[in-house]
Amino acid sequence: MLMVSTLESSHSYLRSMQESDLPQVAEIERETFPSPWPLSSFRQCLDFGYCCRVLAQGSLVQAYAIMAVEVDAAHILNLCVRSEFRQQGEGRQMLNHLLKLARAAQVKDIFLEVRVSNHPAVHLYKSADFVKIGTRKDYYPSEKGREDALILVKRLSAEKLEFRD
Repeated sequence: MLMVSTLESSHSYLRSMQESDLPQVAEIERETFPSPWPLSSFRQCLDFGYCCRVLAQGSLVQAYAIMAVEVDAAHILNLCVRSEFRQQGEGRQMLNHLLKLARAAQVKDIFLEVRVSNHPAVHLYKSADFVKIGTRKDYYPSEKGREDALILVKRLSAEKLEFRD
């Protein structure tokens, strides 16, 4: 079933990612990340039934996002915006859509990892009330070897977050 949600921005719309989107999704991934996911990883996410969405204008994929939902928690695995559409609100639209899907699935917490050096993404997530709960040392490959990831979480339920040592 194709899920379409018309957005306020020009003629862009959110919809379920299709197999035919994968070449563009992989292209955006390659242009953005120093160690991109291979096309097969995106195909597996579709096969596994993850929440895979694209923001498109006609046939042009502007952004994509992938989220896994498991029982009462969700994990944003990937969210990326095509370079020429960055800083125009597409990332926020994608994130808000994922949050809406997570709430509909009655998820309590939504987690993600983000590169320490990805300042625009860190700002986006913090502005959406994600909080840092930890760091994964040397999580991402980088041009200089390895790079740390921030582990962020957003509590969607009314329950208070409790951290234990």
